[in-house]
Amino acid sequence: MAGAIYIKGVELSKYKRSAVSPTEEWPSKYSKLFVELDDGLEFSFTDKRRFAKIRLLDNPEAIPPISELGPDALFDPMQLDDFVQSLGRKNVPIKSLLLDQSIMSGIGNWIADEVLYLARIHPMQTASKISKEKYKALHRCIKEVIEKSVEVGADSSEFPQDWIFHSREKKPGKAFVDGKKIDFITVGGRTSAYVPELQMLDGADAVAENRCKRRKEKLEKKDDTTLKKGPRAPKENKKTAKAMTVDDEEEDNPVKQRAKAAKPTKRGRKPMQVAKASSNKAVSSSTHDNEADEEDQDDEEASKPAKRGRKQPATGSSNKDDCSPDTGNDGKVEAKPGKRRGQKQPAAEVKSLPDNEETAVPAKRPQRKKR
Repeated sequence: MAGAIYIKGVELSKYKRSAVSPTEEWPSKYSKLFVELDDGLEFSFTDKRRFAKIRLLDNPEAIPPISELGPDALFDPMQLDDFVQSLGRKNVPIKSLLLDQSIMSGIGNWIADEVLYLARIHPMQTASKISKEKYKALHRCIKEVIEKSVEVGADSSEFPQDWIFHSREKKPGKAFVDGKKIDFITVGGRTSAYVPELQMLDGADAVAENRCKRRKEKLEKKDDTTLKKGPRAPKENKKTAKAMTVDDEEEDNPVKQRAKAAKPTKRGRKPMQVAKASSNKAVSSSTHDNEADEEDQDDEEASKPAKRGRKQPATGSSNKDDCSPDTGNDGKVEAKPGKRRGQKQPAAEVKSLPDNEETAVPAKRPQRKKR
């Protein structure tokens, strides 16, 4: 990935990942093998990341992995019939076959994407489902792309501008070629760039892709439903939901609204909305009733005779004049009539207090509102 053979006095290739620059010392500090020949030629093998192996063999072409390589795509290209026969009998994606060096060597990831784009073939198209016309176009594009890239010395700035190569390094959604969007998928474990508008699946592959899309959409809907109706989702009140549904139906149907308005109100407890609408009337009527009850209780208490015995303390009043005995100028205590057991206090002296308080505070007598 970062190793190469460098010859002294020969210009370096223009690869971006070259580990040695012309200004560095010779041999490079990353050199793992240095050879000096009798005629004065020197070359060095550098391996900065230490991924390579060096073996000395009598017949390298007869020993793996070189013996397992297919014909070279540039120097030993396959004939069209052999090309179609070798690839057309495989039930795997065409992109995976192009990357298989045992079938044809010399085609890398970006070259495979380029030739498929120029031939208008989808990377996931099954090789056995491709027509002979498209195989013919693919065979021609392989030859053109490799020859052009070698001709310019792998200098990408010299590549034709209509190649997909110039946009394959961009982020998804920002990659375009000739105004058409580029999508990225994974085929054979490698990232593949293609143009969906031009490279479309055919036959059974198109049906399978549509089936996968529908299945994916169903799974996404199911996941959304699970999130909404999961154990942590807020529970919806059935009565509230039903009432909201009925209200929505009545709003949509004006006939139901008129029928509801014409129905007489039932006796009993008033609904919350009616109580809110007539709050002023309820307050005024309750005030009038409380005043009438207070007057009746005062008359009943005045008419009843006082009961002899021990005086009961008044718990419903905090007024000192009412709670303490009256004394005259001579120091004598005046006796006041006691209250009977179970007798209710006048409404004017009672005020509602919380349950936790024992002493009651006298309530102020409400004033009538002027009509």
